[in-house]
Amino acid sequence: MVINTDQYTQMDRRSIWHPYTRHSATEAGDFPVITRGKGVYLFDTEGNKYVDAISSWWSCNLGHNHPRLVEAIIRQARELQHSILGNLSHPRAIELAEELVSLFPGPSHVLFASDGASAVEAALKIAIQYWHNMGNTARNRFASLENAYHGDTLGAVSVGHLEGFHSPFEPVLFAAYRAESPCCGRCQHGKEPGSCNQECFDSMLTIFEQHADELAAVIVEPLCQGAAGMRIYPPEYLRRLDRLCKEKDVLLIVDEIAMGFGRTGKMFAFEHGGIDPDIVCLGKSLAGGYLPISATVVKDKIFKTFRDQPKDCTLYHGHTFSGNPICAAAALETLRIYKQEAIVEQAEQKGCLLKDQMASFSDLPHVVDVRCLGMIGAVELDEEPLRAQCIHKRLLSHGILIRPLGNVVYLMPPLITPEDVLARTVEALHSAVDECR
Repeated sequence: MVINTDQYTQMDRRSIWHPYTRHSATEAGDFPVITRGKGVYLFDTEGNKYVDAISSWWSCNLGHNHPRLVEAIIRQARELQHSILGNLSHPRAIELAEELVSLFPGPSHVLFASDGASAVEAALKIAIQYWHNMGNTARNRFASLENAYHGDTLGAVSVGHLEGFHSPFEPVLFAAYRAESPCCGRCQHGKEPGSCNQECFDSMLTIFEQHADELAAVIVEPLCQGAAGMRIYPPEYLRRLDRLCKEKDVLLIVDEIAMGFGRTGKMFAFEHGGIDPDIVCLGKSLAGGYLPISATVVKDKIFKTFRDQPKDCTLYHGHTFSGNPICAAAALETLRIYKQEAIVEQAEQKGCLLKDQMASFSDLPHVVDVRCLGMIGAVELDEEPLRAQCIHKRLLSHGILIRPLGNVVYLMPPLITPEDVLARTVEALHSAVDECR
């Protein structure tokens, strides 16, 4: 099928409101129109091939057009397309919940939704109602990190407010306590790893000292704050936070939507800290990035308080497409592929290669920091606003798709990226950073 690029671009301008896209970019119409994907590549209407170096918004960890995922979707679509989980069930949702629960320590239950923000919203509501069920209605506040991002629904924005994204909505957000955002690469306290006493944790301690009796939960992105510019912090921070939450009897919510499913070199980022969170939010690559499905995994100590006898403590919350059979089938096959093809182990190995290959970036002009974690490689530039966009355009012209976060350019390629493709992508990024002076 021949597609007229100009015609589709004109239709696009007339009809689509692009997420996180400035009108000037849409009006310019100088972005590719993607028609298909294969492996780590995307192809546009002109036949150009691009390395999907951000895994299509951090979700396509297994690349594109994986034959097993495509077949699982087709097979399920022939059998059952949709059936609600309200007072009903179906095999794929049951099987997927069982598989997910098996990935976490201790008994848990899974609440399904369609996107990461919805998983976070559920987690927040569950935390609030848990304390209500326990007879402690004073615990109705949250603590989170500065620069956090947990999605774009109002509850998620309230605990994950980014000024550049969300300032128009401040009048309708609920207040949350915000602790200092840790980032080892750009330590606000001027510390090096050898001299660090985690001074960045002091503000969290202060919040607990002053407000622990009000806190329903703390929510964090484990080890890496993605939308803030891939701000990476050490596992010890998570361990201290976990101990503090247990000491003060505050729930710990871990947002694994971006970092989960092997991205950091472990199945879940919180595993680096050896902790056991009360609630875990999953999304993005849960179904390989192919279909929208998310999950909120909740410890049974919380779940059991939602009984309807002797009083009704039911969680009156849900989504039409919670645990949709086709999405669940894709997610099940994704988890099978992870096991059978040792995807997490691959990600750990390739993450070491990525870190080694990016070490030389520190010597380039205008580079402020280089930070890596698993299959994430980020380069923070000085504050010149056009430099990151210059790098973006140069890479695009060389067949590599990235999407800068302010003055941070980063790579989050599919976990199955061949080593030679990974090396060429890093080399191309190095050249682009060097050339965009």
